[in-house]
Amino acid sequence: MFKKIITTFFLPYSIICSAQPSPSITSWLQNTTQMGTYYMSGNSTALSNNILANCQKVEYSTNFVYVTATGVPSYPTGPFNDFNPSNAQNQNAIFQFPLSPSPNSGTLIPTNGGNIGVFINGVAVFDYRDGVAWNPNTNSLCGGPGKPPCPGGPMASMDWNRDAIPAEMAGFDCSKGHPAMGNYHHHQNPSAFKIDLSILSNICNLYDADGLYTPDSNSHSPLIGFAYDGYPIYGAYGFKNSDGTGGIERIKSGYQLRTITSRLNGPAVGTVVTAGGPGGATQETLFLGYFREDYEHITHASQDDYLDQHNGRFAVTPEYPNGTYAYYATVDGNWNSSYPYLIGPTFYGNASNRKVSSISQSTTIYSSSVGEYEIKDIDISIYPNPSSELIAIQYNGLVEYDIEIELIDEVGRTVKSKRIGKGSTIAYFDLKSIYQGFYTVRLTTNSNQIIKKIQIVK
Repeated sequence: MFKKIITTFFLPYSIICSAQPSPSITSWLQNTTQMGTYYMSGNSTALSNNILANCQKVEYSTNFVYVTATGVPSYPTGPFNDFNPSNAQNQNAIFQFPLSPSPNSGTLIPTNGGNIGVFINGVAVFDYRDGVAWNPNTNSLCGGPGKPPCPGGPMASMDWNRDAIPAEMAGFDCSKGHPAMGNYHHHQNPSAFKIDLSILSNICNLYDADGLYTPDSNSHSPLIGFAYDGYPIYGAYGFKNSDGTGGIERIKSGYQLRTITSRLNGPAVGTVVTAGGPGGATQETLFLGYFREDYEHITHASQDDYLDQHNGRFAVTPEYPNGTYAYYATVDGNWNSSYPYLIGPTFYGNASNRKVSSISQSTTIYSSSVGEYEIKDIDISIYPNPSSELIAIQYNGLVEYDIEIELIDEVGRTVKSKRIGKGSTIAYFDLKSIYQGFYTVRLTTNSNQIIKKIQIVK
């Protein structure tokens, strides 16, 4: 599978919209036709799970927006190579978010295990933890498969709580997600491993997927979700300065590893323990960064591109030209996930459980449609070009509308067609049965088209 872009076409794009309600109403990716897909271990063909992808309904009242979603993305999920027996399942969820979130002026609210936010495709946002911690009473790990339960239950906070990102690397699929009892979620930036500048997992080699969006160091990242306090979550890039000036910059975590070799009431850095789990007993090293408490926050008072202790900042964004508090999906210079990843370890605002069983007030249904957008240009990568066996068409950013793609021969016949659906970024054409020559790739959304030329060689 391709790992690098060989030929790239960079085309700025703009969207002209009529007056819109709050971004917390308009940003959700709605779908009532496309089904989600998944990979079975050993099979590189994605199969339909017969579950509608993304969000199915958005409605709002005076104070709240309600989002109905399955929790299943439009990009393929799985497999999960750490013996996780679960798959992404329909969550049948309704989320209630405040239209006017408020900062918390009292005791900070810590993030918790399970949902702490929702991506715009309806998929759950989790914090750093995976339910495994260090039990000082037994001098061993507790929680999780193959381990004794932690005192206080699986989500109780201990002195030393494991960071899921390094610890569960083998269990993430190509899009950096995995399920907990069927609840598919991301602890981190929801873009594919294969897109990272330094690739940490080879899972995409056989089980290809693309994630919610593609990071772009030249453009402000899209709004990708909302935290349980109601504030937005953005991708990895934003305006360097919080007032919207300074150009585009990678927005950085304010956390760094502490300079410690021992942990009070916990294991020393480098301790080797029995890992356990359904695959049988194995050994693992408790390196610096294995636990959340290995990190400390450093204030960068004069540098707006560093985030506060909640992993956010107040800033001007494309959706909020007057500014808003916002969280960011933090990555390092190689686009590898950087603690605390999305939100936390505490919320900035007044957070609460946003899942509701029903809607008990009068609402207005918000219906998004392609007709609301006028697409001027599209930022597209086509690779490799020339090609002989396979060509990939990648949208660099977030797809908020379906893009129809046609491969057209020299006499004007459409020989293949595909679609990039909302909330995914890539489509492939298998060229094995296509004759060599020059072809046109036509991308269409609504009444707008982009035309590019490619060469097929045999």
